[in-house]
This record gives sequence, structure tokens and C-alpha cells, in this order.
Amino acid sequence: MMDFEAARVKMVENQIRTTDVTSHSVLNAFFAVPRENFVPEKSKLLAYIDCDIEVAPGRFLMEASPLAKLLQLGAITKDDKVLDVGCGTGYVSAVLSLVAGQVVALESNDELAAQAKTNLAALGYNNVTVIGGDLEKGHASNAPYDVIFLNGSIEQLPQVLLDQLGEDGRLITVIGYGHAARATVFIRERGAFSENVFFNASIKPLPGFVKSKEFVF
Repeated sequence: MMDFEAARVKMVENQIRTTDVTSHSVLNAFFAVPRENFVPEKSKLLAYIDCDIEVAPGRFLMEASPLAKLLQLGAITKDDKVLDVGCGTGYVSAVLSLVAGQVVALESNDELAAQAKTNLAALGYNNVTVIGGDLEKGHASNAPYDVIFLNGSIEQLPQVLLDQLGEDGRLITVIGYGHAARATVFIRERGAFSENVFFNASIKPLPGFVKSKEFVF
């Protein structure tokens, strides 16, 4: 029988702390959330290895290190309402629930959304609301958000998501694919948006954010 609690401690100490994650709230959230409860039964013994874990065809639970680094960029507090785009089985929403005040978890895959609802309810993360819908459209009816987090890399960022940020809101994403992709934070200030690039992050893509092909004459 695997000691998941010990594995979780090792994940934080060896995978997360060693990659310049110093936020106490982020670290404490990763210590607290049982990652093994958010992966398929066949993958439970792999829950704490340092790689992405497939939770559905083409959908992945992000590796802990880049995930923690991205969340730290958001400087999230208990005063914040967060939109978690592509929540999958709910793991990131659970982590966010411990650092934010309110979380709206958006998922386009009905089966994953159902799993997220079940997982989050079973573990008592009551400040998370799971919503079904297209990821690239966000969830305007609950906007504005203080933070929007995208659970995967994207090729282009739709303006409709930026428009759902409130004043001083932060949108955290990874733009590009493979090792050339960059962790990027967009900030809304006085109606304008600034773009800040931080580090390379090779993570799995999130569906729905591919650039439209242009006609060539």
C-alpha cells in the first residue's frame, strides 16, 4: 500500500520548493490536497510523479512544478474570485479553493465536469462551483474575475476571456507549445491590458485555443 501522504510531502519538497516556489499559501495548498483522488484508478500510484497524468483522452492533470509556479504568479488571496478554465477532474480547483475566496470551475467535457463535482463535494471544497461550457468563451455570467487560470497551453488567447477580468485582474496562461512556450500573465489596469512573460513552460495543450487557419491565395 502506497503512503500517499508521504508521497505528497516529497512532491512539495522535491518538485515544487526546488523550482523557486516560495508562496506559503500555494505550498500549503499542495500539501493539503490529495492528488491521488483526482486521477483515474489505474494512475493512482503515479499521482505524485513529476509528469503530466492523462485523465481523459487528450486531457491531462498538469505536472506539479509548473502548476505551482503558474499559480504563484497570480498572487492569489482569499479576497479573489477565480475562474479555473479546463478544470478537468477538479484538482486545480481544489488547490485554488484553499488560496482563493471563490472558484468557478469551467469544463467542456461533461464526463470530466461530473467527476470534478463528485471529487470536490466528497472532499468538502464547498467554495467551488463547477460549470459546463466552452473553455474559450469563459463564463461571463459570473464575471468579473480577479484571476483567470488556464489549465494548459494555448495558441491564442480570446479577447472574451480578457474582457471577463475585473480591474487589477490577472489572467495566467502558457502561450505556445513545447519547450518554446512561455508562462504569461495579463493584467487589466484602467481598462487596458499589459502582458508580462516569465519563464518557459512545456505543458500539455488545452483544447479550443488554436488559431484559425488563414486562407492563402
